[in-house]
Amino acid sequence: MATKSYAEMRAELIDRARQDESFRARLLDDPKATVEEAFGAKVPESMTIEVHEDSATQAHLVLPPMAALNDEELADIAAGDLSGYGKGYHKHGDGPTH
Repeated sequence: MATKSYAEMRAELIDRARQDESFRARLLDDPKATVEEAFGAKVPESMTIEVHEDSATQAHLVLPPMAALNDEELADIAAGDLSGYGKGYHKHGDGPTH
């Protein structure tokens, strides 16, 4: 089975949360454990996951890093491979992203 991109995983989580109120509640309460359960993979200890719910009076805007990671780099992270990643660096790059 091919590795899913971040965009595909995000879309799958949102779609499931729209259809399953219990899943939505778990995703809001314990995002990391819920994501691990949904995809059957361990999220690295060093990675945090936050889930925010928009309302009629509050919206959230998520900005990507200055130089966003590509799908290959996101797949590495999703698979638990953080080797070569440091603050502000791409694994496959040669220097700071900012």
